[in-house]
Amino acid sequence: MTAFVPNLGELLFAVLPYVALFTFLLVTIQRYRSRAFTYSSLSSQFLENRQHFWALVPFHYGIIILLFGHLIGLLIPRTVLLWNSHPLRLYVLEVAALAFGVLTLVGLLSLVVRRMQANKVRVTTSLADWAVYTLLLVQVAGGIAMAVLYPWGTSWYAAAAAPYLHSIFLLQPDISYVVGMPWLVQLHIVNAFVIITLFPFTRLVHILVIPNPYLWRRPQVVRWYGRG
Repeated sequence: MTAFVPNLGELLFAVLPYVALFTFLLVTIQRYRSRAFTYSSLSSQFLENRQHFWALVPFHYGIIILLFGHLIGLLIPRTVLLWNSHPLRLYVLEVAALAFGVLTLVGLLSLVVRRMQANKVRVTTSLADWAVYTLLLVQVAGGIAMAVLYPWGTSWYAAAAAPYLHSIFLLQPDISYVVGMPWLVQLHIVNAFVIITLFPFTRLVHILVIPNPYLWRRPQVVRWYGRG
């Protein structure tokens, strides 16, 4: 009987990625086709702008740079390893990644505090939004912890995580790259796939249509209903 119970590592690193990607694609397309007006941040900037600005700017700059860095490591891992072969360049890349990680965390914490303190913003925040914010906090804080506890992450990401992700996209998942990694790294990977799964159910989908569609999309009428 136990022979039919899937290995936990296979569930987390071979099955979950496809569940996440399938859910992301299916729900994102379905939501856009049936409820395109929900592809927005629900005008949160108009509800409260001052704290919104100082939270969103560091978060956006930080997360964009970090995602771009992950993408570079995924697409050209050998080039990244070659770059890191020089100690000074490795130090620069590691310090920059840590700095942008801290910047992202500061912005994200400010966004969460804003949503908790501003009544008008809080009422437009769904349970799925709170769940994703929590997962993002875990993801960013975990990434910073990894940078401190397990340095030279840009190199081992290119050497181990990138081949694992390549195997996922090639439909030949090879979990041997990740099952031996520290639990914090494994948590970071699993949490990323969970975020991808929940992503299309939250307000974060608005980043998929910024900025181009706003140039030709029909004007939207947003009405807020509340107790007077």
